[in-house]
Parts: sequence; structure tokens; C-alpha cells
Amino acid sequence: MDFTALALLIETATAGSLAEAARRLRLSPMKATRLISALEDEVGTRLLHRTTRALSLTEEGLVFLPHARTLVEEQAAALASVQSAGAGPVGLLRISASLAFGRQIVAPLVVDFMRRHPEVQVDLQLTDSVVDIVAEGIDLAIRIADLRDSSLIARRIADNPRLLVAAPAYIERYGAPAALSDLPSHECLASRSATHWSFRAAARSRAVKVIGRFTANSIDAIHEACRGGLGIAYLSGWDVAADLAEGTLREISLEDAAPEPLAIWGVYASSHMVPAKVRFFIDALAERLKTDPTLSPARSVTGG
Repeated sequence: MDFTALALLIETATAGSLAEAARRLRLSPMKATRLISALEDEVGTRLLHRTTRALSLTEEGLVFLPHARTLVEEQAAALASVQSAGAGPVGLLRISASLAFGRQIVAPLVVDFMRRHPEVQVDLQLTDSVVDIVAEGIDLAIRIADLRDSSLIARRIADNPRLLVAAPAYIERYGAPAALSDLPSHECLASRSATHWSFRAAARSRAVKVIGRFTANSIDAIHEACRGGLGIAYLSGWDVAADLAEGTLREISLEDAAPEPLAIWGVYASSHMVPAKVRFFIDALAERLKTDPTLSPARSVTGG
């Protein structure tokens, strides 16, 4: 039985499109069609309903799908059992990350990763929306969040400290808040999806509602507005490290609270094994975040 055809069937079921499944597996549409047809001939029944507008699994396809998944997973486990622990990554690695983190951190790392591992292909998807990694066929999602209950597997890669920052022009004109209670009197650059900022105060977590004339659905847009002096932003350390070093932004430290840190996680679907391509990339990202001095923000100003 052709394992590429089985993988294609699985991808088609999650993507809802044979063309999209073929794209994910780097197959031509003609090759994908032939593989599915050959698979259907081998099992002796139609597995997909195909029309000009829609595609869905037949009843037999729904019955066969979990067996196809098992066969593909068992093949991967069998190959892993005879390969050395140090075997390098191979194949297509599909990664999802947020726009800002993906642009600044992940994309440059991908370049180096692909140079060091020529047998790897990478499909990098950048979005600030939470991606269903199973439905989208993502191997690894990089998420900056407070992860709680999940049916997915998550590995903590690094801490993600957050800072209050503002441009020197804003601080010179309006001053800097000294305490948490001062924030409501300042222009705060908030995301549409995060109207409250989280702080640690007196060993407790506090969520403070923030308001301002400028809001955005993009961290990059908030960052630019902050550089332009529109107000105070609440951003990750890696995002503003260069600005702080250059003096484009200054950190604001409150006397009674500190921004609550998050963590950077590598998230992937549950399976019998983690592919080498995923493990190697997570390790590379962890090393980059640990050793790159340009990602460590320099402190610059206190409130008052």
C-alpha cells in the first residue's frame, strides 16, 4: 500500500480539498489525483466524493480513515525504531507562528535551519489567529500564551517577559506612570482582543482595563504607534529589545506591580512519536532564544 497515498487521504480529510492537500505534501494536482485513484482501486471502493464545488469522504472513506492514520503512524514508528537517535530531520515541516514573532524570530531561524538541514522543506504560516493545527495540517505551532487545558502536546521553549514601554517623546510630554493606579490617566495602546493588561502585584495576578485613542489587531501596528509617541505599549521583551538598546523606546517600571510574563511554547498534535524535524526545530529555537543577546531587553527608565 502506498503510504504517500495514505498521507494524501489524511491531508485531504483535514483540508477539505484535494488541491490543498497536494500543496501541503508538495505534490502536483495530477499526481494527487492518480494516487487517490490508485488507492481506491487497491481497496476496491470509492473513498472520496468529488464534485466541481465540494469534496467529502464517502461512508467507506470515513471507515477507512482511522486505519490510514494508524498505518502512517506505525510506518513512522517503524522507521524511527531502526534509525539512530541522532538521525537528522527530513521532509516537509509546517510551522505556524504569530506575525511579529514569526517575522522577527522564526523566519530568520528557518533560513539557518534549512541551510543546516538540506533534507528539510519548510512551509511557514504567519497569523495572529489561533490555528487549528490538526485541521490545517500544521506540524508545529509556536504560541506565546498561558496554556492550560488542551488535547495537544506542548513543550515550554522559553520564558516570555513583557514590558511597559513608551517613546522618549511621549514620556517627556506626559511623564511616565509610577504606579498601577496611574495607568488609566495615560494613553494605552491596546489590542482589540486584549483590552486588559495582566500584572503581578503583591503576589497576586491583576487584570487592569486600559483605554486609549489607538487600538489595533496587530502587535506590529501597536509597536509602530508606540515608536511614534502615541502612548504606552505592553510588549514582549524580544519585540522591543532593539528599541531599548537604541533608545527608540524606554521601559517604564511601576513601583507596585510588574507585567505578568508568559511563556513561548511549541505545540503539536498528540501522536506516538515526535518527528525529528519538529524536535530539531524546537531545540534550535530554544537555543536561539537562550543565546542571542539582541533578544534580551536592556532596562532604561523607571516610572515617575
